[in-house]
Amino acid sequence: MAYQVTIVEDDSDMLNDMVGILRKSADFDVTSTYKNVKDALGQAGMFRPDLFFINVENDEMLNSLPKFVDTFKGAYILGTMRQWNPEVATIASDGGATGCILKPFTAKDVLEYLQLYSVRGQHKPAKLISFFSPKGRAGRTTLAAILALQLAEKTGEKVALIDADLQFGDLPIFFDLEPKRTVVDAAQDIRLLTPMTFAPYFHQIKDGVSLLASPAHPEYAELVGPDSLVDVVRMTESIFRYVIVDLPAGFNPVALNICRISDTVFITTMINSGFEVNHAKKTMEMFATQDDGRRKVYTVFTRVQPFNEESRKKIAEQLGFPVDIMIPNEYRMISVANSGRLAQGLPMDTLLMQTIGKMADKIINWGSGEV
Repeated sequence: MAYQVTIVEDDSDMLNDMVGILRKSADFDVTSTYKNVKDALGQAGMFRPDLFFINVENDEMLNSLPKFVDTFKGAYILGTMRQWNPEVATIASDGGATGCILKPFTAKDVLEYLQLYSVRGQHKPAKLISFFSPKGRAGRTTLAAILALQLAEKTGEKVALIDADLQFGDLPIFFDLEPKRTVVDAAQDIRLLTPMTFAPYFHQIKDGVSLLASPAHPEYAELVGPDSLVDVVRMTESIFRYVIVDLPAGFNPVALNICRISDTVFITTMINSGFEVNHAKKTMEMFATQDDGRRKVYTVFTRVQPFNEESRKKIAEQLGFPVDIMIPNEYRMISVANSGRLAQGLPMDTLLMQTIGKMADKIINWGSGEV
């Protein structure tokens, strides 16, 4: 059955071109066209459209996307633009758009984009989650990887892992991969890419989970600028429902830029001696000074032993902040990760897996951002 299409476009020539292209395909039935938002919202309902093309380069149309989502529930809404603009694409996604597409396009392009966006998951903004640690060897990467697998299994939605530890990223090793493309390639190409051409830069680890790998050599880190990495993450949000970024340890422009745009940041610290808690305290104080009221920052302590409320209270007293999440020690999981078998089989009967599973449940169900 053909899509019932409504086009909202203020450029007459572009509107005519789009109508002509879509009407040549049996997959689309263009039932109505409008040059302004008011008419589209007020009149399109009589045609029962299930696919909208809306010019998001027009500020009024871009800002009206939530109204279209509320008025035409269940309809696909594709924002159209002549050149990819990551900021506009993000606003469109936050407004409830299914995704964005470059114009002019072909009917085949539209079908491919709809497929790409449909398998992504719910037509809701992506959840961008960053893992940050003051110093290395905090269990950050292992936790990020397992959480990605858990989110995909529990939701059936697409999850992206981005290894942004540009010098010493280990995620390819965890999954025994030698990807042909890495975050370096993505960062250098990003201004020339669209979601459709960007998707192949990811390597599928398991059903629903894909990895954008770290550079093969530490010196390649210099080729990735903080701004270009932000563009990479923003485009990733358009094709994945959950985006998990494993950041390099310590404060640096890359980590700070990604934390700035993240919905949630997990400050991850491994309990070994008292020094780690002091490092976490300084980190939390730094993030507190930059609180923008939107991003949520949570403390995560790994390898906590004994794993009980008394340990939580003791750490919180030294930290000066709540201990949001505690992760127990589990040597079997370390062995699985180091062997490259992380996607092949997880010891689900462990307290560690149960704890991360609960963490995933809270992320899935969060509405206000609270974990």
